[in-house]
Amino acid sequence: MTSSNTQGRGQAAKSAARSAQNETLTAAGRAGFVARGIVYVLIGLLALRIAVGSGGGQADRQGALHEIAAQPFGKAMLWALVVGFAAMALWRGARAVLTRGPQRKASSRTLDGGRAVFYAFVCWSTATYAAGSGQGSSGNAQSQDWTASALKLSYGQVLVGAGGCLLIGIGAVLAVRAAMRRFLKQLDTGTMSHRTKQVVTALGVGGGVARGVVFAAAGIFILVAAVRFDPDEAKGVDATLRSFTQTPVGPWLLVAVAIGLVLFGVFSFASARWRRL
Repeated sequence: MTSSNTQGRGQAAKSAARSAQNETLTAAGRAGFVARGIVYVLIGLLALRIAVGSGGGQADRQGALHEIAAQPFGKAMLWALVVGFAAMALWRGARAVLTRGPQRKASSRTLDGGRAVFYAFVCWSTATYAAGSGQGSSGNAQSQDWTASALKLSYGQVLVGAGGCLLIGIGAVLAVRAAMRRFLKQLDTGTMSHRTKQVVTALGVGGGVARGVVFAAAGIFILVAAVRFDPDEAKGVDATLRSFTQTPVGPWLLVAVAIGLVLFGVFSFASARWRRL
């Protein structure tokens, strides 16, 4: 009887620990989506200001952080973002390491692992920005510096070209998956009203396509930099967005992409609420 009771208490303790772990990771994922949403909304608004000629700030993550820092309690808000991105990295990393089963193939876990590394970098760069009062080079300068360093390596031109192609492919996949509404499989649509589902679907499609376009465009510039062996051809998010104003349709393409990025930010908030975590 004593052995049976001890075994039962042990199983209960394991179950409680597992439940606490799941709740912690769920909270981390939701916090991460909120942080991502804030940054995308701000980048979209900054890009919109550039399109209509009413602002000259950087339409990238650093520009978004600058806007936050300029607000009352901006420093506290920046550190809150640091926590949010750390939570996202934790959640993605946990999905890569802890989850198994037929629905979690090795490729899916690898993708989550890559995202965990990316958000860890975003967390670190945001913390550096917050601690350094917003000092640092622009995203465009960083992109050119990284490209210049890569081009100096053996087969650097090939590596940079492959990186550009990879980014183009990622952008295309993001846009196509958004257009096909693949994201709905990750959301708890059963708890949504019909109207809410329609709104969230529109946010996901419009925002996801715009996000994919930006990724693909940045990849094209990196590929051009490789072909021409000129790191100055590489562009960060801000310069990539500004390049849309040089198309035949003028600033209207940037307006459309900027609105799409705002939509993706709002979709991230919806993901924080309805994502299956």
